[in-house]
Amino acid sequence: MRVVMIGTGYVGLVSGACFADFGHHVTCIDNNEDKIERLNRGEIPIYEPGLDDLVAANAGAGRLVFTTDPKKVVGEADVVFIAVGTPTRRGSGHADLRFVHAVAEELAPLLKGYTVIVTKSTVPVGTGDEVEQIIRKHAPKARFDVASNPEFLREGAAINDFKRPDRVVVGTESEKAAEQLRALYRPLFLNETPIVVTSRRTAELIKYASNAFLAVKIGFINEIADLCDKVGADVQQVARGIGLDKRIGGKFLHAGPGYGGSCFPKDTLALSKTARDYDAPVTIVDTVVRSNNRRKRSMVDRIVAACGGSVKDKTIAVLGLTFKPNTDDMRESPSLAIVPGLQKLGATIRAYDPEGMEEARTLLKKVAYCQDAYDCLDGADAAVIITEWDQFRALDLKRVAGLLKDKVFVDLRNIYTREEVQGTGLKYHSVGRPG
Repeated sequence: MRVVMIGTGYVGLVSGACFADFGHHVTCIDNNEDKIERLNRGEIPIYEPGLDDLVAANAGAGRLVFTTDPKKVVGEADVVFIAVGTPTRRGSGHADLRFVHAVAEELAPLLKGYTVIVTKSTVPVGTGDEVEQIIRKHAPKARFDVASNPEFLREGAAINDFKRPDRVVVGTESEKAAEQLRALYRPLFLNETPIVVTSRRTAELIKYASNAFLAVKIGFINEIADLCDKVGADVQQVARGIGLDKRIGGKFLHAGPGYGGSCFPKDTLALSKTARDYDAPVTIVDTVVRSNNRRKRSMVDRIVAACGGSVKDKTIAVLGLTFKPNTDDMRESPSLAIVPGLQKLGATIRAYDPEGMEEARTLLKKVAYCQDAYDCLDGADAAVIITEWDQFRALDLKRVAGLLKDKVFVDLRNIYTREEVQGTGLKYHSVGRPG
């Protein structure tokens, strides 16, 4: 099939490369000329494990093409995906759909023959209706259907998530469009991947409901961790004890400094706004949003307490800046609340992240960025693990103790156990576990 992917951000680039790897001919379009030039040179603008090789292989085979010009390819496409950004609109919490609407208007006069237009971007309920109205207004004779096909890609594991998904959700009222998309995803039939066909509005809501539910699980276990701190229980054992219940499951029950990234913060706000607009407030989600924001700020107090009540004139070594490992994404990362919070209290910050420091330099000022973990720790008073990169999981703890002046080691991701740290000389602090 001939596929056009409009937008070469995280979702568009990963999806386009994976569809090409399925054997389809994919053209990725973006109005950012510099990005397209870089992609044509084989330079990947984001860090995602395996994506560079996947793009190179399929571009080399002629199945994956990058361009800024939609005129030559949209009319020949069987399926056109809209995969542009839908950032949070400042002040309202609602998703900003300007880019989605602009794409719909631009592609309308380019359609020739029957085409399925698919919103891959995360959009509020009813956006598919708006896209359809825009296209019909600008191309009343066009033959097309608009469908929703939300993505469920985890940064750092996106290629595997695309090729081995739990499910594929297709939202459309057209059986013809549904069959077209079933054919597009036919390679997944070998894995017996469920193709869930729903109405368009239902599919749009499934995406938001999925992310909101996962955010609720994270918020819940973080508040349980606070309770564990007070009563002397172990949050990891609590999480295991409840996670073994098949009705609950163990995923997303890891206590830490709060969720971040491009999806959960934005999508919970957008769902909350949509729910208020329809007079059906999702108060659980509203509470989790507030709880998560408090969570990030409270990590500063936790670090200060570990340092004896003050970080003034102390040097804090921060390990990990991205919102999660295996990505360079800094969006809504806990580090963006923790680092400035410590600086306001008089701390000097040294930091190291395997992939996120280029972006971090634009967001976190007056930070000394280091070459590796041990360089970061050398001469600091205390260390704080914010992101659980694999290379932080096997630190030489005796060496760490020798590098830190005050021996304070704050593990906000519970990477280590107290038994592992015992005897190293470190003053170990974790989250929701007996001290």
